[in-house]
Amino acid sequence: QVQLVESGGGLVMAGGSLTLSCAASGRIIRIDAMGWYRQAPGQQREWVATIGKYGNIEYANSAKGRFTISRDNARNMVYLQMNSLKPEDTAAYYCNAEVVVDAITSYTPHFWGRGTQVTVSS
Repeated sequence: QVQLVESGGGLVMAGGSLTLSCAASGRIIRIDAMGWYRQAPGQQREWVATIGKYGNIEYANSAKGRFTISRDNARNMVYLQMNSLKPEDTAAYYCNAEVVVDAITSYTPHFWGRGTQVTVSS
């Protein structure tokens, strides 16, 4: 199996910065796209940013200009640097990865981490 573990969440004042990390481990042949999602209390999980295996990046409008996604393929990690944080960024942030787990069939399921809480105070 594959495990994703997020870290780096915490409490920060509005305007501050945080960097989230996500480490993937387990039966990994290759990791394709990696991304970040978030879920605020009482709301649906929403997409934040994605980085493809070739480094192509997309951001949700809420993240553009403030958040930066990056990855370290050698370490199977993805990061989310968040600047100019706002109270509305408060949410649990989840890592997602498309992981090739079978070299013969190229079976590529999605995996999720358990999340890390980000709280932005006003």
